[in-house]
Amino acid sequence: MKKIIQINDNDNVIVALTDLKKGNSIKVGDRKIELKEDITRGHKVAVYDIKSGENVVKYGSPIGHAIKDISEGHWAHTHNVKTNLDGVKDYVFNQKLNDNIFKNENLTFKGYKRENGSVGIRNELWIVPTVGCVNGMADKIMDKFKKEVGKLSIDNTLVIKHTYGCSQLGDDHANTRTILGNVVKHPNAGGVLVVSLGCENNNIVDFKKSLCKFDEKRTKFLVLQEVSDEIEEGVKLLKELYENMKNDTREDIPLSELKIGLKCGGSDGLSGITANPLLGKFSDFLVAQGGITVLTEVPEMFGAETLLMSRAENEQVFNKIVHLINDFKEYFIQYKQPIYENPSPGNKAGGITTLEDKSLGCTQKSGSAAVVDVLKYGETLSTKGLNLLSAPGNDLVAASALAASGCHMVLFTTGRGTPFGSFVPTMKVSTNTPLFKLKPHWIDFDAGGLVEDISQEELLKKFVNYVINVASGQLVNNEKNDFRELAIFKKGVTL
Repeated sequence: MKKIIQINDNDNVIVALTDLKKGNSIKVGDRKIELKEDITRGHKVAVYDIKSGENVVKYGSPIGHAIKDISEGHWAHTHNVKTNLDGVKDYVFNQKLNDNIFKNENLTFKGYKRENGSVGIRNELWIVPTVGCVNGMADKIMDKFKKEVGKLSIDNTLVIKHTYGCSQLGDDHANTRTILGNVVKHPNAGGVLVVSLGCENNNIVDFKKSLCKFDEKRTKFLVLQEVSDEIEEGVKLLKELYENMKNDTREDIPLSELKIGLKCGGSDGLSGITANPLLGKFSDFLVAQGGITVLTEVPEMFGAETLLMSRAENEQVFNKIVHLINDFKEYFIQYKQPIYENPSPGNKAGGITTLEDKSLGCTQKSGSAAVVDVLKYGETLSTKGLNLLSAPGNDLVAASALAASGCHMVLFTTGRGTPFGSFVPTMKVSTNTPLFKLKPHWIDFDAGGLVEDISQEELLKKFVNYVINVASGQLVNNEKNDFRELAIFKKGVTL
Protein backbone atom coordinates (compact mmCIF):
# COMPACT_ATOMS: atom_id res chain seq x y z
CA MET A 1 0.00 0.00 0.00
CA LYS A 2 1.18 3.52 -0.78
CA LYS A 3 1.91 5.69 2.25
CA ILE A 4 1.39 9.11 0.67
CA ILE A 5 0.03 10.74 -2.46
CA GLN A 6 0.88 13.98 -4.19
CA ILE A 7 -2.35 14.63 -6.11
CA ASN A 8 -0.91 17.20 -8.53
CA ASP A 9 2.72 17.87 -9.47
CA ASN A 10 2.22 21.53 -8.49
CA ASP A 11 1.05 20.70 -4.95
CA ASN A 12 3.24 21.81 -2.04
CA VAL A 13 1.54 19.33 0.31
CA ILE A 14 1.05 15.60 0.17
CA VAL A 15 -1.71 13.53 1.79
CA ALA A 16 -0.99 10.63 4.16
CA LEU A 17 -2.74 7.44 3.04
CA THR A 18 -1.96 5.77 6.36
CA ASP A 19 -0.81 6.96 9.79
CA LEU A 20 2.79 8.19 9.58
CA LYS A 21 5.32 8.45 12.39
CA LYS A 22 7.67 11.31 13.27
CA GLY A 23 11.23 10.67 12.08
CA ASN A 24 10.25 8.45 9.17
CA SER A 25 11.37 9.39 5.68
CA ILE A 26 8.95 9.51 2.74
CA LYS A 27 9.78 9.75 -0.94
CA VAL A 28 8.07 12.48 -2.97
CA GLY A 29 9.19 12.32 -6.58
CA ASP A 30 12.97 12.23 -6.51
CA ARG A 31 13.19 13.82 -3.04
CA LYS A 32 13.17 12.34 0.46
CA ILE A 33 11.41 14.20 3.26
CA GLU A 34 11.77 13.54 6.97
CA LEU A 35 8.54 13.80 8.96
CA LYS A 36 8.87 16.28 11.81
CA GLU A 37 5.70 15.11 13.60
CA ASP A 38 3.16 12.27 13.58
CA ILE A 39 0.63 12.56 10.74
CA THR A 40 -2.82 10.95 10.82
CA ARG A 41 -4.27 9.27 7.72
CA GLY A 42 -5.95 11.81 5.44
CA HIS A 43 -3.94 14.78 6.73
CA LYS A 44 -1.43 16.93 4.85
CA VAL A 45 2.33 17.34 5.09
CA ALA A 46 4.33 20.23 3.65
CA VAL A 47 6.80 18.98 1.05
CA TYR A 48 8.54 22.37 0.83
CA ASP A 49 8.95 25.25 3.24
CA ILE A 50 5.78 27.36 2.98
CA LYS A 51 6.18 30.93 4.20
CA SER A 52 3.47 32.77 6.09
CA GLY A 53 1.07 34.31 3.56
CA GLU A 54 1.96 31.85 0.79
CA ASN A 55 -0.69 29.62 -0.74
CA VAL A 56 -1.08 26.01 0.32
CA VAL A 57 -1.68 24.06 -2.89
CA LYS A 58 -3.61 20.77 -3.21
CA TYR A 59 -5.36 19.35 -6.33
CA GLY A 60 -3.17 21.86 -8.20
CA SER A 61 -5.18 24.76 -6.71
CA PRO A 62 -4.85 26.93 -3.59
CA ILE A 63 -6.84 25.59 -0.63
CA GLY A 64 -5.89 28.61 1.53
CA HIS A 65 -2.77 30.34 2.77
CA ALA A 66 -0.30 29.73 5.56
CA ILE A 67 -0.89 31.94 8.61
CA LYS A 68 2.56 31.05 9.95
CA ASP A 69 5.67 29.48 8.45
CA ILE A 70 5.23 25.76 7.75
CA SER A 71 8.53 23.93 7.43
CA GLU A 72 9.06 20.93 5.17
CA GLY A 73 7.87 17.73 6.86
CA HIS A 74 5.41 19.49 9.16
CA TRP A 75 1.66 19.05 9.42
CA ALA A 76 -0.45 21.56 7.44
CA HIS A 77 -3.93 21.98 8.89
CA THR A 78 -6.33 24.38 10.62
CA HIS A 79 -3.73 25.57 13.14
CA ASN A 80 -1.52 27.05 10.40
CA VAL A 81 -3.74 27.36 7.27
CA LYS A 82 -6.66 29.71 6.61
CA THR A 83 -9.12 30.07 3.71
CA ASN A 84 -8.54 32.59 0.91
CA LEU A 85 -12.27 32.98 0.31
CA ASP A 86 -14.23 36.11 1.14
CA GLY A 87 -17.54 37.61 -0.03
CA VAL A 88 -19.54 37.64 -3.25
CA LYS A 89 -17.53 37.65 -6.48
CA ASP A 90 -17.90 38.66 -10.10
CA TYR A 91 -17.18 35.92 -12.64
CA VAL A 92 -16.18 35.82 -16.32
CA PHE A 93 -17.26 33.06 -18.70
CA ASN A 94 -14.15 31.15 -19.73
CA GLN A 95 -15.33 27.87 -21.21
CA LYS A 96 -13.08 24.81 -21.09
CA LEU A 97 -15.02 21.70 -22.11
CA ASN A 98 -13.63 18.16 -22.01
CA ASP A 99 -14.20 15.18 -24.27
CA ASN A 100 -15.99 12.28 -22.60
CA ILE A 101 -13.73 9.20 -22.73
CA PHE A 102 -16.70 6.85 -22.32
CA LYS A 103 -18.96 5.49 -25.05
CA ASN A 104 -22.58 4.35 -24.99
CA GLU A 105 -22.56 0.62 -24.19
CA ASN A 106 -26.34 0.16 -24.59
CA LEU A 107 -26.69 -1.27 -21.07
CA THR A 108 -30.00 -1.88 -19.33
CA PHE A 109 -31.41 -2.33 -15.83
CA LYS A 110 -34.63 -3.92 -14.60
CA GLY A 111 -37.08 -1.13 -13.75
CA TYR A 112 -40.77 -0.24 -13.70
CA LYS A 113 -42.42 1.66 -16.55
CA ARG A 114 -45.14 3.99 -15.30
CA GLU A 115 -48.25 4.98 -17.25
CA ASN A 116 -47.02 8.56 -17.67
CA GLY A 117 -43.80 7.41 -19.34
CA SER A 118 -41.56 7.81 -16.29
CA VAL A 119 -39.46 4.96 -14.88
CA GLY A 120 -38.99 3.76 -11.30
CA ILE A 121 -36.39 1.49 -9.72
CA ARG A 122 -38.69 0.51 -6.83
CA ASN A 123 -42.39 -0.37 -6.64
CA GLU A 124 -43.27 0.89 -3.18
CA LEU A 125 -46.49 1.93 -1.44
CA TRP A 126 -46.11 5.29 0.34
CA ILE A 127 -48.10 7.42 2.73
CA VAL A 128 -47.22 11.10 2.37
CA PRO A 129 -48.54 13.36 5.17
CA THR A 130 -49.30 16.95 4.16
CA VAL A 131 -48.53 18.03 7.74
CA GLY A 132 -46.33 16.69 10.54
CA CYS A 133 -49.14 16.29 13.09
CA VAL A 134 -50.57 13.25 11.25
CA ASN A 135 -47.30 11.30 11.21
CA GLY A 136 -48.36 9.01 14.07
CA MET A 137 -51.75 8.26 12.56
CA ALA A 138 -50.11 7.52 9.19
CA ASP A 139 -47.93 4.93 10.96
CA LYS A 140 -51.02 3.30 12.50
CA ILE A 141 -52.80 3.15 9.15
CA MET A 142 -49.79 1.53 7.47
CA ASP A 143 -49.25 -0.93 10.33
CA LYS A 144 -52.87 -2.14 10.22
CA PHE A 145 -52.77 -2.41 6.42
CA LYS A 146 -49.69 -4.64 6.57
CA LYS A 147 -51.24 -6.85 9.30
CA GLU A 148 -54.45 -7.33 7.30
CA VAL A 149 -52.81 -7.98 3.93
CA GLY A 150 -49.95 -10.14 5.19
CA LYS A 151 -47.09 -10.92 2.81
CA LEU A 152 -46.83 -8.16 0.21
CA SER A 153 -45.95 -8.67 -3.45
CA ILE A 154 -44.39 -5.21 -3.83
CA ASP A 155 -40.92 -3.92 -2.99
CA ASN A 156 -41.70 -2.07 0.26
CA THR A 157 -43.93 0.33 2.17
CA LEU A 158 -42.99 3.68 3.66
CA VAL A 159 -44.53 6.51 5.66
CA ILE A 160 -42.59 9.60 4.56
CA LYS A 161 -42.72 11.63 7.77
CA HIS A 162 -41.68 15.25 8.21
CA THR A 163 -42.35 18.07 10.68
CA TYR A 164 -43.78 20.77 8.41
CA GLY A 165 -46.98 21.65 6.51
CA CYS A 166 -48.42 24.20 8.92
CA SER A 167 -47.41 27.48 10.62
CA GLN A 168 -45.16 28.29 7.65
CA LEU A 169 -45.08 31.38 5.44
CA GLY A 170 -43.62 32.43 2.11
CA ASP A 171 -40.79 30.35 0.71
CA ASP A 172 -40.96 27.81 3.53
CA HIS A 173 -44.62 27.05 2.85
CA ALA A 174 -43.97 26.90 -0.91
CA ASN A 175 -40.95 24.64 -0.44
CA THR A 176 -42.90 22.21 1.73
CA ARG A 177 -45.78 22.00 -0.76
CA THR A 178 -43.41 21.66 -3.74
CA ILE A 179 -41.17 18.99 -2.21
CA LEU A 180 -44.15 16.94 -0.99
CA GLY A 181 -45.70 17.24 -4.44
CA ASN A 182 -42.52 15.94 -6.03
CA VAL A 183 -42.51 13.05 -3.55
CA VAL A 184 -46.11 12.13 -4.40
CA LYS A 185 -45.25 11.94 -8.11
CA HIS A 186 -41.91 10.13 -7.69
CA PRO A 187 -41.77 7.05 -9.97
CA ASN A 188 -40.25 4.82 -7.24
CA ALA A 189 -43.76 4.78 -5.73
CA GLY A 190 -46.35 2.54 -7.38
CA GLY A 191 -49.04 3.97 -5.12
CA VAL A 192 -49.33 6.96 -2.79
CA LEU A 193 -51.85 7.83 -0.10
CA VAL A 194 -51.76 11.54 0.79
CA VAL A 195 -52.94 12.03 4.38
CA SER A 196 -54.11 15.45 5.59
CA LEU A 197 -55.37 16.62 8.99
CA GLY A 198 -57.79 19.12 7.47
CA CYS A 199 -56.94 22.46 9.08
CA GLU A 200 -53.29 22.93 8.06
CA ASN A 201 -52.20 25.71 5.70
CA ASN A 202 -50.85 23.03 3.34
CA ASN A 203 -54.52 22.12 2.79
CA ILE A 204 -55.54 19.28 0.53
CA VAL A 205 -57.46 21.45 -1.98
CA ASP A 206 -54.50 23.69 -2.76
CA PHE A 207 -52.11 20.75 -2.58
CA LYS A 208 -54.10 18.85 -5.23
CA LYS A 209 -54.05 21.92 -7.49
CA SER A 210 -50.26 22.18 -7.10
CA LEU A 211 -49.86 18.60 -8.32
CA CYS A 212 -51.39 19.48 -11.73
CA LYS A 213 -51.46 16.11 -13.51
CA PHE A 214 -51.32 12.93 -11.44
CA ASP A 215 -52.46 9.33 -11.84
CA GLU A 216 -55.76 9.08 -9.93
CA LYS A 217 -55.55 5.27 -9.82
CA ARG A 218 -52.20 5.48 -8.04
CA THR A 219 -52.79 8.55 -5.86
CA LYS A 220 -55.48 8.71 -3.16
CA PHE A 221 -56.30 11.39 -0.59
CA LEU A 222 -57.58 11.18 2.98
CA VAL A 223 -58.56 14.10 5.26
CA LEU A 224 -58.61 12.75 8.81
CA GLN A 225 -61.00 15.36 10.25
CA GLU A 226 -63.65 14.44 7.66
CA VAL A 227 -64.08 10.73 8.54
CA SER A 228 -65.19 9.00 11.74
CA ASP A 229 -62.70 6.09 11.58
CA GLU A 230 -59.55 7.36 9.88
CA ILE A 231 -57.66 4.09 10.30
CA GLU A 232 -60.37 2.01 8.64
CA GLU A 233 -60.71 4.51 5.79
CA GLY A 234 -56.95 4.75 5.33
CA VAL A 235 -56.52 0.98 5.20
CA LYS A 236 -59.31 0.77 2.61
CA LEU A 237 -57.54 3.30 0.36
CA LEU A 238 -54.17 1.57 0.77
CA LYS A 239 -55.77 -1.72 -0.29
CA GLU A 240 -57.16 -0.06 -3.41
CA LEU A 241 -53.71 1.30 -4.27
CA TYR A 242 -52.08 -2.05 -3.54
CA GLU A 243 -54.46 -3.93 -5.83
CA ASN A 244 -53.57 -1.56 -8.65
CA MET A 245 -49.80 -1.89 -8.23
CA LYS A 246 -49.18 -5.43 -6.98
CA ASN A 247 -48.89 -6.91 -10.47
CA ASP A 248 -46.35 -4.34 -11.71
CA THR A 249 -43.26 -6.13 -13.02
CA ARG A 250 -39.71 -5.16 -13.80
CA GLU A 251 -38.59 -4.99 -17.42
CA ASP A 252 -35.45 -4.05 -19.32
CA ILE A 253 -34.93 -0.28 -19.26
CA PRO A 254 -32.06 1.57 -21.00
CA LEU A 255 -29.48 3.04 -18.62
CA SER A 256 -30.27 6.39 -20.23
CA GLU A 257 -33.40 6.53 -18.02
CA LEU A 258 -31.39 6.58 -14.77
CA LYS A 259 -31.24 9.77 -12.70
CA ILE A 260 -28.55 9.64 -10.02
CA GLY A 261 -27.83 12.13 -7.22
CA LEU A 262 -24.24 12.78 -6.10
CA LYS A 263 -23.64 13.60 -2.43
CA CYS A 264 -20.89 13.44 0.20
CA GLY A 265 -20.85 13.78 3.97
CA GLY A 266 -18.55 13.13 6.86
CA SER A 267 -15.61 13.64 4.49
CA ASP A 268 -11.97 12.92 5.22
CA GLY A 269 -8.66 13.62 3.53
CA LEU A 270 -9.18 10.68 1.17
CA SER A 271 -12.61 11.78 -0.08
CA GLY A 272 -11.16 13.76 -2.98
CA ILE A 273 -8.70 10.96 -3.77
CA THR A 274 -10.82 7.79 -3.76
CA ALA A 275 -14.63 7.87 -3.47
CA ASN A 276 -15.39 11.27 -5.01
CA PRO A 277 -13.24 10.70 -8.13
CA LEU A 278 -14.88 7.26 -8.47
CA LEU A 279 -18.29 8.95 -8.53
CA GLY A 280 -16.88 11.47 -11.01
CA LYS A 281 -15.91 8.67 -13.38
CA PHE A 282 -19.31 7.07 -12.86
CA SER A 283 -21.01 10.40 -13.63
CA ASP A 284 -19.08 10.73 -16.89
CA PHE A 285 -19.96 7.10 -17.71
CA LEU A 286 -23.68 7.58 -17.07
CA VAL A 287 -23.75 10.83 -19.04
CA ALA A 288 -22.22 8.92 -21.97
CA GLN A 289 -25.09 6.42 -21.69
CA GLY A 290 -27.57 9.30 -22.01
CA GLY A 291 -28.45 9.40 -18.30
CA ILE A 292 -28.65 12.20 -15.73
CA THR A 293 -26.41 12.96 -12.76
CA VAL A 294 -26.95 15.77 -10.26
CA LEU A 295 -24.45 17.61 -8.04
CA THR A 296 -25.74 19.71 -5.14
CA GLU A 297 -24.41 21.11 -1.80
CA VAL A 298 -23.84 24.64 -3.05
CA PRO A 299 -21.70 25.81 -0.08
CA GLU A 300 -19.36 22.94 -0.91
CA MET A 301 -18.82 24.39 -4.37
CA PHE A 302 -17.40 27.63 -2.90
CA GLY A 303 -13.73 27.70 -3.83
CA ALA A 304 -14.19 25.31 -6.76
CA GLU A 305 -17.08 27.10 -8.48
CA THR A 306 -14.92 28.50 -11.32
CA LEU A 307 -14.05 24.93 -12.35
CA LEU A 308 -17.76 24.17 -12.70
CA MET A 309 -18.41 27.48 -14.47
CA SER A 310 -15.73 26.71 -17.05
CA ARG A 311 -17.64 23.52 -17.89
CA ALA A 312 -20.96 25.28 -18.53
CA GLU A 313 -22.43 24.05 -21.83
CA ASN A 314 -23.15 27.63 -22.86
CA GLU A 315 -23.25 31.16 -21.48
CA GLN A 316 -26.85 30.81 -20.34
CA VAL A 317 -25.89 27.86 -18.12
CA PHE A 318 -22.83 29.80 -16.92
CA ASN A 319 -25.08 32.66 -15.77
CA LYS A 320 -27.28 30.16 -13.94
CA ILE A 321 -24.24 28.81 -12.09
CA VAL A 322 -23.18 32.36 -11.13
CA HIS A 323 -26.65 32.98 -9.67
CA LEU A 324 -26.57 29.60 -7.92
CA ILE A 325 -23.31 30.49 -6.15
CA ASN A 326 -23.92 34.17 -5.38
CA ASP A 327 -27.54 33.69 -4.31
CA PHE A 328 -26.41 31.14 -1.75
CA LYS A 329 -23.69 33.47 -0.50
CA GLU A 330 -26.30 36.23 -0.11
CA TYR A 331 -28.40 33.79 1.91
CA PHE A 332 -25.50 33.41 4.36
CA ILE A 333 -24.96 37.17 4.48
CA GLN A 334 -28.69 37.80 5.07
CA TYR A 335 -28.49 35.78 8.27
CA LYS A 336 -25.16 37.36 9.31
CA GLN A 337 -23.31 34.06 9.08
CA PRO A 338 -19.76 33.48 7.74
CA ILE A 339 -19.90 32.27 4.15
CA TYR A 340 -16.80 30.15 4.33
CA GLU A 341 -17.13 28.37 7.68
CA ASN A 342 -18.24 25.00 6.36
CA PRO A 343 -16.06 21.99 7.25
CA SER A 344 -17.61 20.23 10.26
CA PRO A 345 -15.57 18.98 13.25
CA GLY A 346 -15.67 15.50 11.71
CA ASN A 347 -14.40 16.85 8.37
CA LYS A 348 -11.52 18.61 10.12
CA ALA A 349 -10.66 15.54 12.17
CA GLY A 350 -10.53 13.59 8.91
CA GLY A 351 -8.03 16.00 7.34
CA ILE A 352 -10.20 18.66 5.64
CA THR A 353 -8.67 22.05 6.47
CA THR A 354 -10.61 24.77 4.64
CA LEU A 355 -13.73 25.09 2.51
CA GLU A 356 -11.56 25.17 -0.62
CA ASP A 357 -10.02 21.88 0.51
CA LYS A 358 -13.49 20.33 0.92
CA SER A 359 -14.95 21.92 -2.23
CA LEU A 360 -12.12 20.87 -4.53
CA GLY A 361 -12.57 17.32 -3.24
CA CYS A 362 -16.36 17.51 -3.24
CA THR A 363 -16.68 18.63 -6.85
CA GLN A 364 -14.61 15.63 -7.98
CA LYS A 365 -17.98 13.82 -7.89
CA SER A 366 -19.06 15.79 -10.96
CA GLY A 367 -16.38 14.24 -13.17
CA SER A 368 -15.42 16.26 -16.23
CA ALA A 369 -18.64 16.44 -18.26
CA ALA A 370 -20.28 19.70 -19.32
CA VAL A 371 -22.87 21.22 -16.97
CA VAL A 372 -26.10 21.22 -18.96
CA ASP A 373 -28.58 22.77 -16.52
CA VAL A 374 -28.98 24.35 -13.07
CA LEU A 375 -32.08 23.69 -10.97
CA LYS A 376 -33.58 25.80 -8.22
CA TYR A 377 -34.55 24.05 -4.99
CA GLY A 378 -37.71 22.03 -5.66
CA GLU A 379 -37.38 21.93 -9.45
CA THR A 380 -37.35 18.55 -11.18
CA LEU A 381 -34.91 17.12 -13.69
CA SER A 382 -35.53 17.31 -17.43
CA THR A 383 -32.16 17.72 -19.20
CA LYS A 384 -29.93 14.74 -19.94
CA GLY A 385 -26.37 15.11 -18.66
CA LEU A 386 -24.74 16.69 -15.58
CA ASN A 387 -27.04 19.03 -13.66
CA LEU A 388 -26.46 21.26 -10.62
CA LEU A 389 -29.15 21.65 -7.94
CA SER A 390 -29.54 24.38 -5.34
CA ALA A 391 -29.53 22.92 -1.81
CA PRO A 392 -27.39 23.31 1.31
CA GLY A 393 -24.62 20.97 2.43
CA ASN A 394 -26.70 19.40 5.23
CA ASP A 395 -26.81 15.67 4.52
CA LEU A 396 -30.52 15.05 5.09
CA VAL A 397 -31.73 18.22 3.37
CA ALA A 398 -29.44 17.81 0.35
CA ALA A 399 -30.16 14.10 -0.12
CA SER A 400 -33.91 14.81 0.17
CA ALA A 401 -33.59 17.58 -2.42
CA LEU A 402 -31.85 15.19 -4.83
CA ALA A 403 -34.55 12.56 -4.35
CA ALA A 404 -37.32 15.15 -4.75
CA SER A 405 -35.76 16.41 -7.99
CA GLY A 406 -36.48 12.98 -9.47
CA CYS A 407 -33.30 11.03 -8.68
CA HIS A 408 -33.88 7.29 -8.48
CA MET A 409 -31.05 6.87 -5.99
CA VAL A 410 -28.39 8.92 -4.22
CA LEU A 411 -24.72 7.95 -4.23
CA PHE A 412 -23.25 9.15 -0.94
CA THR A 413 -19.51 9.14 -0.28
CA THR A 414 -18.21 9.25 3.28
CA GLY A 415 -14.93 8.97 5.14
CA ARG A 416 -16.47 9.04 8.61
CA GLY A 417 -19.62 6.96 8.12
CA THR A 418 -23.34 7.67 8.53
CA PRO A 419 -26.36 5.34 8.74
CA PHE A 420 -29.11 7.64 7.40
CA GLY A 421 -30.87 7.37 4.07
CA SER A 422 -33.29 9.46 2.02
CA PHE A 423 -36.64 8.13 0.77
CA VAL A 424 -34.86 6.65 -2.27
CA PRO A 425 -31.99 4.13 -2.11
CA THR A 426 -28.99 5.98 -0.62
CA MET A 427 -25.81 4.09 -1.42
CA LYS A 428 -22.90 4.75 0.97
CA VAL A 429 -19.44 4.64 -0.62
CA SER A 430 -16.52 4.63 1.82
CA THR A 431 -13.37 6.59 1.09
CA ASN A 432 -11.23 4.17 3.10
CA THR A 433 -11.28 0.40 3.65
CA PRO A 434 -11.08 0.48 7.50
CA LEU A 435 -14.46 2.28 7.57
CA PHE A 436 -15.97 -0.29 5.21
CA LYS A 437 -14.77 -3.10 7.48
CA LEU A 438 -15.91 -1.34 10.67
CA LYS A 439 -19.41 -0.46 9.43
CA PRO A 440 -20.54 -3.09 6.89
CA HIS A 441 -24.14 -2.47 8.03
CA TRP A 442 -23.81 1.19 6.98
CA ILE A 443 -21.43 1.13 4.02
CA ASP A 444 -22.44 -0.45 0.71
CA PHE A 445 -19.31 -0.08 -1.43
CA ASP A 446 -15.63 0.47 -0.66
CA ALA A 447 -13.57 2.89 -2.77
CA GLY A 448 -10.57 2.61 -0.44
CA GLY A 449 -8.94 0.05 -2.70
CA LEU A 450 -7.92 2.88 -5.03
CA VAL A 451 -4.99 3.66 -2.69
CA GLU A 452 -3.98 0.01 -2.60
CA ASP A 453 -3.75 -2.29 -5.61
CA ILE A 454 -7.07 -1.83 -7.43
CA SER A 455 -7.05 0.22 -10.64
CA GLN A 456 -9.67 2.91 -11.20
CA GLU A 457 -10.87 1.10 -14.34
CA GLU A 458 -11.38 -2.18 -12.45
CA LEU A 459 -13.18 -0.52 -9.54
CA LEU A 460 -15.38 1.57 -11.84
CA LYS A 461 -16.53 -1.54 -13.71
CA LYS A 462 -17.41 -3.20 -10.41
CA PHE A 463 -19.21 -0.06 -9.26
CA VAL A 464 -21.25 0.30 -12.47
CA ASN A 465 -22.40 -3.31 -12.12
CA TYR A 466 -23.36 -2.69 -8.49
CA VAL A 467 -25.38 0.43 -9.35
CA ILE A 468 -27.20 -1.51 -12.07
CA ASN A 469 -27.98 -4.29 -9.59
CA VAL A 470 -29.35 -1.77 -7.07
CA ALA A 471 -31.44 -0.11 -9.80
CA SER A 472 -32.74 -3.59 -10.60
CA GLY A 473 -33.89 -4.28 -7.04
CA GLN A 474 -30.89 -5.15 -4.85
CA LEU A 475 -31.31 -3.40 -1.48
CA VAL A 476 -28.72 -1.06 0.00
CA ASN A 477 -28.13 -0.76 3.73
CA ASN A 478 -30.40 2.19 4.43
CA GLU A 479 -33.26 0.14 2.93
CA LYS A 480 -32.32 -2.99 4.87
CA ASN A 481 -32.19 -0.96 8.08
CA ASP A 482 -35.35 0.97 7.15
CA PHE A 483 -33.54 4.27 7.73
CA ARG A 484 -35.36 6.52 5.26
CA GLU A 485 -35.89 10.22 5.89
CA LEU A 486 -37.29 13.38 4.37
CA ALA A 487 -35.86 16.76 5.41
CA ILE A 488 -37.23 19.96 3.86
CA PHE A 489 -35.18 23.17 3.58
CA LYS A 490 -36.39 25.80 6.04
CA LYS A 491 -35.07 29.34 6.22
CA GLY A 492 -37.92 31.55 7.47
CA VAL A 493 -40.10 32.10 10.53
CA THR A 494 -42.45 29.60 12.14
CA LEU A 495 -45.81 30.96 13.34
